[in-house]
Amino acid sequence: MKKKKIYLASFFVALFLFVLAGCGQKAQNVPAKRVTVSLTNTKTIPTFFFHGWGSSANAETQMANAAKKAGVSNTIIQADVSKNGTVKLKGTIPKNPIIKVNLEDNQSGKTSYVKDVITAISNKYHYAKINLVGHSMGNLQIANYINENYDNKKLPKINKVVSIAGHYDGYLGEEAGQKAKIQNKKTGEPDIYSDGFKQLLPLRKHYPRQIEVLNIYGNKEDGSNSDGSVSVASAQSYKYLINGRAKSYREVEIKGKNAQHSKLHENKEVDKLLIDFLWKE
Repeated sequence: MKKKKIYLASFFVALFLFVLAGCGQKAQNVPAKRVTVSLTNTKTIPTFFFHGWGSSANAETQMANAAKKAGVSNTIIQADVSKNGTVKLKGTIPKNPIIKVNLEDNQSGKTSYVKDVITAISNKYHYAKINLVGHSMGNLQIANYINENYDNKKLPKINKVVSIAGHYDGYLGEEAGQKAKIQNKKTGEPDIYSDGFKQLLPLRKHYPRQIEVLNIYGNKEDGSNSDGSVSVASAQSYKYLINGRAKSYREVEIKGKNAQHSKLHENKEVDKLLIDFLWKE
């Protein structure tokens, strides 16, 4: 476990250097059409948003506000998670809440934080199902949470997962992240495994079968076949981890300058994909 924590910490420190260049750039948003959303059977399913390395709940604001504007929830609350895992809520929990998770320790990649916030809210409000949305590091935290707690019956069942810019088989600063290709498009298996990818391989045996998955990733179309930090292949490798297990799996590639790693969570096309997948019937 200690080795794993050291690896994750160094992993995200290096990743931050690739992400930093794009973080300060503001995405050029294209007006999105209002989506008609049915709340049938979703009123008791909270949706948690987990941000990336070195970031905060501010990175989740665009997506959460777009969902609120579409009518999927009346209230957005923030859950602040301290370094020791203590959770403080800002706002009142409605029946169909959007929960922006804000990690005080936003540079460690500690996987227990996902469990901390889910447990804190579920113990108080007793939700049977939840949705999880991650960007960048948040996706690895979610994947590790599932890997470590798939058989914990005290935790709510995961209904849907949205992965945005997930670097499952490494980022561009790693050998696998730079060189790996998807050798089998049917299964999503890469030809090179990063250390982080190897740690997630047990998901192939116990990824919960009820989970529906949407995998969104970027391609700047600048010749790198990446979003500037994560290659298309690395993001696509998520399929191999859950192939034959997840209830459903869909990939969507966002293209162009607004497909840059840090711009994906400010992208109107991503907003619409999220809303349609999580709430529209």
